[in-house]
Amino acid sequence: MPSTPQHFGDFQQQIYADGLRGELPELPVTFADLEAGAEAVLPAQVWSYVAGGAGDEHTQRANAAAFARWGLMPRMMVGAARRDLSVQLFGRTLPSPLMMAPVGVLGLCTRDGHGDRAAARAAARTGVPMIASTFSADPMEDVAAEFGDTPGFFQLYTPTDRELAESLVRRAEAAGFQGIVVTLDTWTLGWRPRDLALANSPQLRGHCLANYTSDPVFRSRLRKPPEEDPAAAVALYASVFGNPLTWDDLPWLRSLTELPLLLKGLGHPEDVRRARDGGVDGVYCSNHGGRQANGGLPALDALPGVVSAADGLPVLFDSGVRTGTDVVKALALGATAVGVGRPYTYGLALGGTDGVEHVLRSLLAEADLLMAVDGYPTLDSLVPDALVRL
Repeated sequence: MPSTPQHFGDFQQQIYADGLRGELPELPVTFADLEAGAEAVLPAQVWSYVAGGAGDEHTQRANAAAFARWGLMPRMMVGAARRDLSVQLFGRTLPSPLMMAPVGVLGLCTRDGHGDRAAARAAARTGVPMIASTFSADPMEDVAAEFGDTPGFFQLYTPTDRELAESLVRRAEAAGFQGIVVTLDTWTLGWRPRDLALANSPQLRGHCLANYTSDPVFRSRLRKPPEEDPAAAVALYASVFGNPLTWDDLPWLRSLTELPLLLKGLGHPEDVRRARDGGVDGVYCSNHGGRQANGGLPALDALPGVVSAADGLPVLFDSGVRTGTDVVKALALGATAVGVGRPYTYGLALGGTDGVEHVLRSLLAEADLLMAVDGYPTLDSLVPDALVRL
């Protein structure tokens, strides 16, 4: 990763320079066009899983709409010609606060079936860390091998089999992941009408289970190797997947690793305080992009309370992020780093690694240029007072 601050907005100049040679962008630069393009190329079952949300998708829409209720106050004559979007996270300097949120069907979003590895290669190119999902078409070791110098994090769906959970974490450590992100809101699937209409659960069809079928503990629970009896492997996965964790489980989770431990799905300040007191290294404010529960609070509205209760712990955020402007607003409300999900997934569907890189660079360019124009040269200058409620 670069050691000096980048002006991500220079990506815009590259596009204009290409235009002078008669070259137009091959991939869209807006979320709406990315979404439309991805819908056109993805199979219906994959599209429903990636694009869909819980219930009538009100919360999914509300997540995105929440950003429009905040306006950034412009500040002039502050020397924003030189900008620094770098951030400190768990002892490392990252070139930007952008992250790739975990998405459980990346492997199905590329024609070769290796979308997880393709996204990881984009992380290596851009310096944007990837939070790799437990649901992967490739074993975590193969995904981590593509990161280059960019740190990666492993997202854990905690199985009921504690020995299996420990094995997954130990493998993540050995593979070089820099942190463990435990997702709390998906011990059972939410009501997802788009998937229900197609009677489609990718994992129950045997997709994106490579981290299970490659695991020695998981394999030891089977009478035959999963390659010989894939139906038995799927049945075993289904029997161990859902673990409704309680606060009594937190000491055990904390004992699994010395890597930074983050809990994902926190929105209530009291839950954040309990997580902090239980020894986590960071909290992750998210409602799963509206995919798991409908009718809830937009994640952005929960963010200020989460930041206050975290009391100095790093706060990651996702849910509803569609643009670089959204990234800036989440940072101003206190997020340490901001995850994006559907936009880069759509880029993956349209262009593989190049598509993900294009989306990440576009988001960073928009964020950087917004900070330049409105007079915010560093992330430290993005304080809550920079925003006005509309």
